[in-house]
Amino acid sequence: MPFSDSPNARSKSITAADLETYGILNRVSTNHPTFSLGVSEDKGSRRTMEDAHSFVVDFDSIRGQGFFAVFDGHAGKHAAEWCGQYFHENLLGALHEAPHDPIPDILNRTFHKVDASLSRMCEESDGKIHSGCTAVTAFLRIEDDDGQQSFINDAPTSPAANSPGSENDEATSNKSGSGDNLPINGDFTDGKESKSGRSRIRKALRSLGGSSSSKAPSPTTPRSSSPSTTHKISAEGTTVIIPPSNSRRVLYCANAGDARGVLCRNGKAVRLTYDHKGSDRQEAKRITDAGGFVLSGRVNGVLAVTRSLGDSSMKEFVVGAPYTTETELCGEDEFLILACDGLWDVINDQDAVELVRDILDPQTASAKLLKHALSHHTTDNVTVIVIRFKQPSRNS
Repeated sequence: MPFSDSPNARSKSITAADLETYGILNRVSTNHPTFSLGVSEDKGSRRTMEDAHSFVVDFDSIRGQGFFAVFDGHAGKHAAEWCGQYFHENLLGALHEAPHDPIPDILNRTFHKVDASLSRMCEESDGKIHSGCTAVTAFLRIEDDDGQQSFINDAPTSPAANSPGSENDEATSNKSGSGDNLPINGDFTDGKESKSGRSRIRKALRSLGGSSSSKAPSPTTPRSSSPSTTHKISAEGTTVIIPPSNSRRVLYCANAGDARGVLCRNGKAVRLTYDHKGSDRQEAKRITDAGGFVLSGRVNGVLAVTRSLGDSSMKEFVVGAPYTTETELCGEDEFLILACDGLWDVINDQDAVELVRDILDPQTASAKLLKHALSHHTTDNVTVIVIRFKQPSRNS
């Protein structure tokens, strides 16, 4: 088997750095100028954990960008674990292949490519792997007024910047002096992760290599009229580009299934995703038009979600096409919650926002949402990411 023997999905251990993360997967920047984040997870009442998560701070080596995702597996851990390790690399590759294409199109292509990779993995497993996962992803992108990144110009990039979370993670981690492994629910670990188990997963997974949309309304976002000067910082072999202070921050969300993203804007919950469930009338019509049926809210009487990554045996009906939204962030935008349905089954969007709005530390906020789900007897695994936005300073 190309995975560890454990039935539980494994996400890459969370580490911490003061500021520079060097594109490393699941490394928190504790003094980041534009956002902070926290992650909490628990298997709940289930026997196994089939959720995975991932994030990259300063995604694609641009200060202030970020990638965040939750993957909720079913019928096994494999699809979710693979996505937690490699979805961000597929997105990065798609961005570099077509840097001027609309981001919703790039997200759509990424979802389809990942879906095809998972289907191929299932086929090559001789029936041993047949899992799927729902997904919610958020890409916080720094742009100019034309929706492009003209400030990049000919800024050099390095192999480390182009491949976040690569096999050089351990070496880079030691060089950066970060050293702290953060478990997801708030306590520090000793950082002693099994190298043999990690390398087995990495080698096996690496063999695979690497829509509908809407634009959310946004209040007018005041931006500085200061000159557009690009700053570049070279550190540890990578180049971090600091965009001009008059850049826009645009949040692109994409999801397949019932994992959800909710933005808190001036205390109000704004859902940025769409729940793809068999109980949804539009999704049920799509299923029946394709020759399938929905029984008791389940596709062909089996699966409760109508879109997912993987699930190759039902791909004719359960597609991987994401729903995407585009939202320009403004001063009223406080934080974003990404979570699987283990949270949303027991709390609505507005109540979730109100529960943690006054908690400035996103790790504490994510832990409180997790505790709420468990105390209200959710029957599923729970994974929660909270990203709290800051107003960027001019000298970030």
